[in-house]
Amino acid sequence: MLETLFIADLHLDPKQPIIIERCLNFLSKQAKQAECLYILGDLFEVWLGDDDDEPAYQPILTALKELTNNVPVFIIHGNRDFLIAQDFLRITGCQLITEPYIINLHNVPTLLMHGDTLCTLDLEYQAFRRQVRNPQWQQYFLQQPLSERRKLATQARMQSKIKTKNTDESIMDVSQDAVISILKQYQVRQLIHGHTHRPNIHKITVDNKIAHRIVVGDWQDNQAIIFSSNGNQLIKLY
Repeated sequence: MLETLFIADLHLDPKQPIIIERCLNFLSKQAKQAECLYILGDLFEVWLGDDDDEPAYQPILTALKELTNNVPVFIIHGNRDFLIAQDFLRITGCQLITEPYIINLHNVPTLLMHGDTLCTLDLEYQAFRRQVRNPQWQQYFLQQPLSERRKLATQARMQSKIKTKNTDESIMDVSQDAVISILKQYQVRQLIHGHTHRPNIHKITVDNKIAHRIVVGDWQDNQAIIFSSNGNQLIKLY
């Protein structure tokens, strides 16, 4: 049986060429052997719009196009690349799916998310998310020159780093209540997400039944952690 692969939080960044190389290697090797690939958000450190002309991203777009000629690739918006739109999809052949999204993973109904909406205790972030996901805000932002968008994105990343440093980790993690609530809402007992950079397979109880929350890891700190449906396991690629 061919495996289904899940990745998230690569945060591809021109300042970290080694991660771009890892991604290119993954797309040209492991991913080509898969039944399909799901990218659960934050493929890029920042995506400023489909007119983003960052040279370091071009090989990734080409590699995705080569992959999608044979392997379906599905992508969910993350909190860093929520401006991925139709031109990106046309260029890469990826298919955009809207979270929460249910798939049949080897006969197990499975909910896919980026994961940031589950961090319900982080009220400041949730307010920010509502702002930047507003179509009017996005339209205004995309009307700005790329140079201005880059400045704004740099400022936002600096503020995010300061906030992360000064915020209790438990607040930035997912809420167990939010997880249980969404599993009940969609009547599934398996959830796969990213965002938190805390790879693990959690066993939880929902309505007296066992459920699993699978967290895909990031690609930082000399590692790249993916989830494979073959054996239902997290795999460290490097």
